[in-house]
Amino acid sequence: MDNKTIYILAIESSCDDTSAAVLCNNRKLSNIVATQKIHEEYGGVVPELASRAHQQNIVPVVHQALAKANIDKKQLSAIAFTRGPGLMGSLLVGTSFAKSLSLGLGIPLIEVNHMQAHILSHFIEEENYKMPSFPFLAMTISGGHTQIVLVKDYFDMEILGESLDDAVGEAYDKSAKILGLPYPGGPLVDKYAQLGNPKAFPFPKPKVDGLNFSFSGLKTSILYFIQRETKNNPNFIAENLNDICASIQYTIINILMDKIKKAAKQTGITQVAIGGGVSANSGIRQALKKAEEKWGWNTYIPKFEYCTDNAAMIGIVGYLKYKEMDFVDQSITAKARYVIQ
Repeated sequence: MDNKTIYILAIESSCDDTSAAVLCNNRKLSNIVATQKIHEEYGGVVPELASRAHQQNIVPVVHQALAKANIDKKQLSAIAFTRGPGLMGSLLVGTSFAKSLSLGLGIPLIEVNHMQAHILSHFIEEENYKMPSFPFLAMTISGGHTQIVLVKDYFDMEILGESLDDAVGEAYDKSAKILGLPYPGGPLVDKYAQLGNPKAFPFPKPKVDGLNFSFSGLKTSILYFIQRETKNNPNFIAENLNDICASIQYTIINILMDKIKKAAKQTGITQVAIGGGVSANSGIRQALKKAEEKWGWNTYIPKFEYCTDNAAMIGIVGYLKYKEMDFVDQSITAKARYVIQ
């Protein structure tokens, strides 16, 4: 099996990005992503509109992925798809398409956990990128999840801690909304934070036992702070935007780093990887690099291409499962809630 050339077509449709990728073994040949702009006017993802857009995008995206990879669909070894977690309507589009194509081509079908894929994206072969070795700690940070995961092997993972309420991506986007920034606001908070004073406005850090997280209290304190200050000065946000964003980002990064430091101390593991949409954040990347220098950690930061939702990360899981002959049949269904096992 190891000597065989394996071509995986991967499909990702868990939220509002339709993506298809082709992998040759653990190497990416193509990774096409169609983003949906329609949600910007609503200030967040509208599930019904997302699933309709997936239906429009999926055929051209798959076609582009195959064309860019320069292979014919008859050369494919298997179809991998995101089973969950995610928005049910969006997941159904990708699941149904993958099942139909697998049936039509007479090739195996491989289901993938989206959060597991964020972690295993570190095993896509890239020039000058060193892959983590087992065991390592993974911090998955996205719009819907915040988790610290002990990764013992490709498919042997244990969640050590997770958010008890809002995910870190929600904390960013909701803070941005309070500040009147357009959706998606997280990248804008990061952008303005780089120009401000991170210690201008102190925000409280929630006290949560163990390795779990909580961000709802922080979001509320930011809301009350802005309401109080704008009552005294209607131009407060405009006059202090950079400092506000820097202070919010500083607090969020401290919350994340405190927990991952605690996890490293408890487990004795000093290999730390990040994944998920928020791992594109410049402040978090810098904090991880500083931790590497200060505590002698080995840190693994994915390419920007693999941070946000993309099919290449689904494809690497598909390849690893193909080698194990871990296939599913046509009775498989999407799962909006799907915990890492």
